[in-house]
Amino acid sequence: MKDEKLPASERRDDASDGGGLRRLSSAIVLGVASVLVVVKLWGWFVTDSVALLTSAADAAVDALASLATFIGVRYADRPANRHYRFGHGKGEALAAFTQGILLAGTGLALGAVSVERLIFPAPLSEIETGLWIIVGSLVVAGALTVMQSFVVSRTKSTAIAADRVHYLTDVVVNVAVLVAFVVTQLTGWDRTDPAFAVVIAVYMMWNAWRIAQDASRQLLDRELPRGRRDEIEAAALACTGARAIHDLRTRDAGDRVFIEFHLEVDGDISVHDGHAIVDAAENAVAALFPDGSEVIGHLEPAGIVDDRLDDRVHQNS
Repeated sequence: MKDEKLPASERRDDASDGGGLRRLSSAIVLGVASVLVVVKLWGWFVTDSVALLTSAADAAVDALASLATFIGVRYADRPANRHYRFGHGKGEALAAFTQGILLAGTGLALGAVSVERLIFPAPLSEIETGLWIIVGSLVVAGALTVMQSFVVSRTKSTAIAADRVHYLTDVVVNVAVLVAFVVTQLTGWDRTDPAFAVVIAVYMMWNAWRIAQDASRQLLDRELPRGRRDEIEAAALACTGARAIHDLRTRDAGDRVFIEFHLEVDGDISVHDGHAIVDAAENAVAALFPDGSEVIGHLEPAGIVDDRLDDRVHQNS
């Protein structure tokens, strides 16, 4: 078995490798999100805008999601132990899936409120105050997404990537609320506000589906894409002495990729020489994943006939 260049415990505690960057980002976002919730709830109370209520509720979900991210990235940073020998990397995927559920539930509830207000409209008040709140929120959400985009590009964090989707949603939501306020102020049409709120609610649910779908791929151990599997097979078979490869299994655990395969070599060579070939194949495959991997190769004589995972997968496809 070959791990990446550093053990997981050393690699993830090193801020330059992303652990500290993820933790700092999640703490900043959680603090800002909490402030936005208070400001937007006050704005809704002042204006009675259902569109601003959807934005406030979205901000509340953002805060809860940021809390899940705050906890998830710290849990995922924990090294493997005797109870969790594969590490804790899926903590980020679990945090992301939680975010999707929160966003979907909020979207459904706000959609119902928005439809009711669309049927029974009510006039808005203090529209200018609402405008200032939304403009400020838009600037803050934009700044957060820029910061999170940088962190994701450096760390490939699943939880922060999901949190970034929340704040990208928040940018769109704030723009929609801003347009709703402007149109209402210009036209005086009371149904503009709830009409935009319905659109926002649908958009929230669509984003919730995307977040949950991405997180479930990790939680359910979905295989890497066919192209990546082809690269793994090619790297292993390029090693001198490798004859064939079968029963390749891969999964993305968030902080690293786990790869297992059976490597066939000539049956008349020594165990020592066969082990050296497998070592070389493991190293070649690990080099394809500089962000972290654990590779296990199982040595087998070429041409052996046995029960294979490949055959069972083919039968079930």
